[in-house]
Amino acid sequence: MSVNTQNQLLIAPAPLVDIGVNLTNSRFSHQLDEVLTRAQQAQVKTLIVTGTSVEESEAAQVLCEKYPGQLYFTAGVHPHDSSQFQKSTYQTLFNLAQDKSCVAIGETGLDFNRNFSTPEQQVNAFERQIELAVELKKPMFLHERDAFSKQSEILRYYRDNIVDAVIHCFTGDQKALFGYLDLDCYIGITGWVCDERRGLELQQLVKNIPTARLMLETDAPYLLPRNMQPKPKSRSNEPAYLPWVLKQMSQCLNQDELSLAQQTSDNAQRFFRLP
Repeated sequence: MSVNTQNQLLIAPAPLVDIGVNLTNSRFSHQLDEVLTRAQQAQVKTLIVTGTSVEESEAAQVLCEKYPGQLYFTAGVHPHDSSQFQKSTYQTLFNLAQDKSCVAIGETGLDFNRNFSTPEQQVNAFERQIELAVELKKPMFLHERDAFSKQSEILRYYRDNIVDAVIHCFTGDQKALFGYLDLDCYIGITGWVCDERRGLELQQLVKNIPTARLMLETDAPYLLPRNMQPKPKSRSNEPAYLPWVLKQMSQCLNQDELSLAQQTSDNAQRFFRLP
């Protein structure tokens, strides 16, 4: 990879797809044009904006209208917000998913770590969104934390009817990884793998992911890659930093960065049915 000396960006050797970025976050509201320009300069050419609630999904849709061809979005309700999933939510998400820029249903799944919504509310919202994805034949963008047993049980029940699913921001253990791969899920890897403290187990586990099932993401503005040199003063992550995740994964897999960039972007294009 090369470095853009003007702003010290690491330039990917081939166009990348950032499959999960929270561009509706307030940290981006006053600098979105600059953030997207830096992403383009770093060869992060396509961004999937994550919808985490009805309001955030609607905001993501508006962004995609402003930046067609560069931005796409997911429509869904995060497990933290499952208590807000009403009878009308299904129809609202259905309508959002008709937009040609909507490429997946989610972020949905289960999070039993904090339980901001009860497990029962989470399961209800998750199953309803699976039913939506099945009805629309859309891939699913999935979250899971401390809930592998229940989430895999639900996915196994519906799996034959789900067109595709990705476990976004995977940070689980070997049992979870092998379980999701057995369900033919794709795996999304973030800057967590760049963390020399918390990411050591993941650095070993990623060697078990078939490259045909691997995709890369920043989850910006969260999870700033800790292998960045120099580290940005803001300590806020952005899509332009995805090449640092690619760099770390290249080292973990002992695979050259060009072929890994091409493979993960091909996977994302196929998974999200991108033009």
